[in-house]
Amino acid sequence: MADPKSTTEKVKDTVNEKVIDPMKRAGEAMKASGEKVAEGSSQVGLKVIDQAEQNAREAFAAMRAAAGAKDLSEVMKIQSDYLREQGSRSMAQAREIGELIMQFGRESAAPFRGDKG
Repeated sequence: MADPKSTTEKVKDTVNEKVIDPMKRAGEAMKASGEKVAEGSSQVGLKVIDQAEQNAREAFAAMRAAAGAKDLSEVMKIQSDYLREQGSRSMAQAREIGELIMQFGRESAAPFRGDKG
């Protein structure tokens, strides 16, 4: 007859190995992932604020330049230059935010893949 204590210990070890330990690892991975998401959200938010500040500075600089213009054609050139530059700036800023979001997505998924990321 089998030793009941050794059978109980074997069942306990199997339950720990097959159920409890994987659940603990999954919980730890979810916590690490959540921390990465929170960190990423904060950094993206700060980047958006920085970009808005830059855009406001550029808009005020264009308004100052337009206010000091000698004639309507100079105002139109200043406005045209500003709009072209703002369009380029907006594209670059959107690309930068997109790259940050992708980076944080990869970093937040890393704990589930077992990466140290």
